Amino acid sequence: LLRLLEAQLQDQRREHEEEVEALKNEVDAMREELEKQQQAFLQSLQLSPEAQVEFGLQQEITRLTNENLDLKELLEKLEKNEKKLKKQLKIYMKKVQDFEASQAMVPAERRRNERNMQVAVQRKEKDFQGMLEYYKEDEPLLIRNLIT
Repeated sequence: LLRLLEAQLQDQRREHEEEVEALKNEVDAMREELEKQQQAFLQSLQLSPEAQVEFGLQQEITRLTNENLDLKELLEKLEKNEKKLKKQLKIYMKKVQDFEASQAMVPAERRRNERNMQVAVQRKEKDFQGMLEYYKEDEPLLIRNLIT
C-alpha cells in the first residue's frame, strides 16, 4: 500500500512539474508578446499622427492575417476529421447492410420465434441480472438488439 501511494505521489509530482513547466513557457511567450507590443506602442508614439494611423493599420493587418492563417489551419484539421468520419460511417453502413442482408436470409418462421424470445428476454431482464445463454447463430440478432 505504501509503495502504491509513493508511486501515485511521484506520478502526481511529475505531472505537476510538467504542468508548471508548461505554464512557465506560456508566461515567457506572453512576456515576449507584451514586450513586442510595448515596443510597437513606443515607436508609434514617436511618429506623426498620419504615420501612427498607418502603423496601427499595419499592426491590425498583421494580426488579422495571423488570425486568418490560424483559422485556415483549424479548417483544414476539421475537414480531415470530417473525411475520416465519413469513411468510418460508410464502413459502418456497409456492415449494417451486410448484417441486415444476413438477417433477411433467416426463415420468416424462425424470425417470429426470435421476436417472441426477444419479448421474453426483455421481461426477464426486469427480474434477473447476470449472464445470457444464446445460440451462436443468434449472436447478430442479440448484438443488433443491444445496439438499438
